[in-house]
Amino acid sequence: MIQKRDRSDRRFLTFPAVHPCSAVSPATLLDSLITLSRTICSYQSKFFPTQRKIAREALRQVAILLIFFEEIQERGRPNLSDSAVLCFSELHLALQKVLFLLQDCTREGARLRALMKASFVATQFRVSIRTVATVLDVLPLRTIDVSCEVKELIELVAKQARKAKLEIDPDDETAMYRVTSILEGFENRLEPDRRSVKPVLDYLEIRSWNECQSEIKFLDDEISLQYLDGNERELPLLSSLVGFMCYCRGVLFETGEYGTFDQTDRMCNLETIRFLNPEDFRCPISLELMTDPVTVSTGQTYDRVSIQKWLQAGNLLCPKTGEILSNTELVPNSALRKLIQQFCVDNGVSLSKSRKMNCDITRTIVAGSPSAAEAIKFLSEFISNRLYFGTEEQKNRAAYETRLLAKSNIFNRSCLVESGTVPPLLNLLNSTDPSVQENSISALLKLSKHSSGKKAIVENGGLKPILRVLKNGLKLENRQISAATFFYLSSVHEYRKLIGSTPGAIQALADLIKDGTNCGKKNAVVAIFGLLLHHSNHQRVLSAGVVPILVNILASSDVDDLVTDSLAILATLAESVEGSVSILQTSPLPIVISTLQSSTSRGRKEYCVSILLYLCMNCGRDAMSDLARNHPSVMPLLYSLTTDGTSHASKKARSLLRMLHKFQETSSSGLTNSAVPQERFIHVR
Repeated sequence: MIQKRDRSDRRFLTFPAVHPCSAVSPATLLDSLITLSRTICSYQSKFFPTQRKIAREALRQVAILLIFFEEIQERGRPNLSDSAVLCFSELHLALQKVLFLLQDCTREGARLRALMKASFVATQFRVSIRTVATVLDVLPLRTIDVSCEVKELIELVAKQARKAKLEIDPDDETAMYRVTSILEGFENRLEPDRRSVKPVLDYLEIRSWNECQSEIKFLDDEISLQYLDGNERELPLLSSLVGFMCYCRGVLFETGEYGTFDQTDRMCNLETIRFLNPEDFRCPISLELMTDPVTVSTGQTYDRVSIQKWLQAGNLLCPKTGEILSNTELVPNSALRKLIQQFCVDNGVSLSKSRKMNCDITRTIVAGSPSAAEAIKFLSEFISNRLYFGTEEQKNRAAYETRLLAKSNIFNRSCLVESGTVPPLLNLLNSTDPSVQENSISALLKLSKHSSGKKAIVENGGLKPILRVLKNGLKLENRQISAATFFYLSSVHEYRKLIGSTPGAIQALADLIKDGTNCGKKNAVVAIFGLLLHHSNHQRVLSAGVVPILVNILASSDVDDLVTDSLAILATLAESVEGSVSILQTSPLPIVISTLQSSTSRGRKEYCVSILLYLCMNCGRDAMSDLARNHPSVMPLLYSLTTDGTSHASKKARSLLRMLHKFQETSSSGLTNSAVPQERFIHVR
């Protein structure tokens, strides 16, 4: 009758009770009522941070109802009248809601949230218990075969349920008032006395770092859900509570055990260099973050909704280039969509169903409330002080708190940078403790995502200590994280030049590509991709021996993203004569053509045809002779790309086909390689 629900399947303080089917048999209904009542009674042994009196009253009443139901069952097949079955159905509905309320009052991580919703929860308990009283009043008790003693108990329950004072617990009200006062103090830039905070945490029995973190995680999830719903009414309070709990976690729980980071927090999901310019994620028409990017025939990408409106208005020109669209086909750009989603996850941006919120990134730039803002500022100053003057253990915990706090949103990062956390974190990179070094480089990685964090790292001489970790990190993970930090730093034009000109930086990235794990290889590859945006770094990358390493990845790796990123770098390097020559020396054509033939990724196919095109343009007959004579399968692949590839891939495939046809015509006319000097073909766009 009632489905077993895992707590993660139901939103907090929602009550999806299901009315029993009208055709249910009395025996089945009774069995379900007994099961439901026993489940409710199991909560007698649980701790209730709030609603203690009302919960006890509800549990006492259900325990008596359980006796009633069990006695009916013990007396054999229940012979219930239609009116009794109807009453039992209503009891079933009311008890489901009681169970949901008990679950929410004891839900892990929801103690503070339940406290601040104490009035609402008390009202819901009162409604449910009053419903039970009403049903028992009309229940035809005389027609049910149970003992007189049990009937008297049921009558007593009905009477008490009607008269019970089911108001909010005064102790809950006191705790709520204390929390409200603390939040108002934060808003007025008054840091709370620890003696005023401790009674609240003691009342809720939040007594450890991990319990505090559990509260923060729950509140963060609630904020995300409310953004998805488009319901912003409670967001300021929820943000204030997060700020309060972050403050408590960092300041009040300095000692004792604290959490460990998930192993997925290693930048292993870093995609491609498009991360470097978030403006690329905005639709050129609406200027909003794209939720469904599509590519038109000119190769430009727009949000589907925006370009559809443009086309429906009778416009047949590309909005960005002004070119006439050869067709109105809209090709989904799934790779870009994935990048946008990952960018939003890394930077706390919400991509909800609401179009308005797609461009509203204020929740990541400013705090959700004035109270939350001041709480984070106080916490950042505390962390900075510990990083400068704390013991070794305090510094390590402060670095960890920085790492955790900076992960969540842009505002937190700005506060931490402004409070001066970057210089001491850079100093901690010299630690001989692997944990200290890991927490420090991880914190710097998170801060490097903020513009002021990048500036603080570079201006405080951070490139050299980060490079030392990249070369000789105490843990392989530390080397991988330092490579990812270089990637984010390379998003600033002048920093690309600085990193590239730092002795050993590009070579260290190349070594990580060669010897690192898949995660380390990926981080190093995208870091090099970022550095290649500065032209002077091209020769440095070639000198570091990156090309043969990447070609080896193409031949041996089965990690799709790593292969795609490697192709992207080779395509970029191939644009220059020196790059093409270096690539051709590795005999890459069989591997590139095999990838072109087997890959289902349109982006990967485009990189492959780019490499082939630039090799032929820059290396002339050496490349074309090898391609035309030794790899005849390439021609049908190129013809296929002219119709099925991306716009850019199609253009490049046509250019390459023209070059190969011209080469074949020249060869068939009797001219030899010795008679025709090496020449560089011009790519016609």
